[in-house]
Amino acid sequence: MHALLSAFAPIWMLTAIGYVVGRSGLLGAQAEAVLGRFVFHVAMPAALFTMVSGARLNTFANSSMVAFAAGTALVCGLGFLVSGRLFGRGTADRAIGSMASGYVNSANLGIPVAVQVLGDASFVAQIILFQVLLVSPVILALLDSGTGTGTGTVTGAGAGAGVKPVSGRAVVFRRMLTMPVRNPIIMASLLGVAVSALGLRLPHALAHSCDLLGAAAVPTALITLGLSLNARPAASDSPELPQRTARPVRAEVVLAVALKTLVQPLIALAVGGPLLHLPEHQLLAVVLCSALPTAQNAFIYAQQYGLDTRVARNAVVASTVVSMTTLSVATWALGTTGS
Repeated sequence: MHALLSAFAPIWMLTAIGYVVGRSGLLGAQAEAVLGRFVFHVAMPAALFTMVSGARLNTFANSSMVAFAAGTALVCGLGFLVSGRLFGRGTADRAIGSMASGYVNSANLGIPVAVQVLGDASFVAQIILFQVLLVSPVILALLDSGTGTGTGTVTGAGAGAGVKPVSGRAVVFRRMLTMPVRNPIIMASLLGVAVSALGLRLPHALAHSCDLLGAAAVPTALITLGLSLNARPAASDSPELPQRTARPVRAEVVLAVALKTLVQPLIALAVGGPLLHLPEHQLLAVVLCSALPTAQNAFIYAQQYGLDTRVARNAVVASTVVSMTTLSVATWALGTTGS
């Protein structure tokens, strides 16, 4: 538990700092929007490019990743269905509900937890690549088609103004083909894949600059998350939001957190144990990583696509609290063979 508290402490501290700063008005009324754009368009792409370009792309072909991927796919699918069927969300909001339910906080929380409990973070590195290269593009494609903006830059009143619905298969197909160019997250990931596949080494000055810029992504995202706790989302943040403001989001958050912290690790346990018969240490790694809370990326994506951020924001905070218990139970039940 002490190791878990040490891993969670920076998350709580930076979120709390963001809340206090927002409460004081120190950074002005537009701080949340500006910092969110900085994370989405500048810092996060730099971090992803650095991560992917320096990784080995042949690490996915193993049974542990199959178990983790199965849990992620099933839970994200459930989150997407639940958000639409039970809460009447549109495609873009369903994508955020899916992400809140199954996209784990693998970087800034997964790495310290893995080091403390498993003894190394090699499996977490594979999960980061899996989410960046496979899960994120699907989520972003749904956000793109659901909002009809296609740029990932919509915030504020411009989210719904003057945007015509996409119609025609040719237009949709063209938008899907050009989305990597229009979306900084996907573009950075693809560039990283190209550098890694070609075996290129970046000049030291460029690599170091990307490292420094990418290091700002997680703390800035957490500060932005803290800022968002001070205010309710504006009705202009989404063309659909005025019709939804009266709907309670508590039940939606509860279901997303339950899927994330309980259902996802149980599916990973069922696939990795009875089906794949993973060794104890690998099974622990799969279940532990599946039980990680929702990544703050869900909030950043919702914010930058002009959607209602309440579900994503509250799911990040609530799942982080709940996961302290589920991670402890998983470690106790499956053993700490790697520590």
